[in-house]
Amino acid sequence: MPDSFTPMTDIANMFSVDDYMYFYADYLTAERSAAETAAVVHLLEIDRPMRVLDLACGFGRIANRLALLGHTVTGVEYLPGFLDIARREAALNRLKVDYRQGDMRALDFPPTFERVVMMFNSFGYFSDDENLLVLRNIARALLPGGRLGFDIANRDGLLNDFHQHYVTEKEDNLLINRFSFDPISGRLSNDRIVIRDGQRRDRPFSIRLYAVTEMRALLAGAGLALEAVYAEWDASPLEMSSPAMVVIARKNTP
Repeated sequence: MPDSFTPMTDIANMFSVDDYMYFYADYLTAERSAAETAAVVHLLEIDRPMRVLDLACGFGRIANRLALLGHTVTGVEYLPGFLDIARREAALNRLKVDYRQGDMRALDFPPTFERVVMMFNSFGYFSDDENLLVLRNIARALLPGGRLGFDIANRDGLLNDFHQHYVTEKEDNLLINRFSFDPISGRLSNDRIVIRDGQRRDRPFSIRLYAVTEMRALLAGAGLALEAVYAEWDASPLEMSSPAMVVIARKNTP
């Protein structure tokens, strides 16, 4: 990794793998993952066996399901603990997925993939230049005409109904999120606190929020054309109040 990259502090700080699996187990259900996989297949028109890159694949909830459908899947994830879970699940279901540990800023695939996905708000944790680098790396990995699909926070919608904090309680354990927004940098900071088994862990991080117009320009700078934007993976229309957006983009052809 080049020395000029900013440290991966935010990614590592967000959660330990164990805490993540604990607090999100009731949220990232098998039913939700199956529905999102079906939506990815529909919106990205994965209508035949394809080579798919799942970037920031986490514990393989989408990658393994795509492999089960017969696609050739590569999953890249920074945290090895997630990859351990993904590989175990793949082995249990006799699935062949090429799981790799890596930093998306250092992605160096030649034009190989017909589709790339990034699920569950996995984009925007770096500087503006490095976020652009990620998209350029994706564009390089895509074959001409290939598509990218990902979901992120919608800056307009999130700020339209801004909440400074929310708390998740599970079995007397707490996940406390405390938000602040810097309009100059466009970054949302979360001074997150995890209290579990009587122990407190501070896990602060920040993420860049993008409006649709900014995202269109960022994609264009990477050689990707914005095709569609939705509020959710169910293709519901994006509105001013939508807290999230699903972005569909295509690699420009020569």
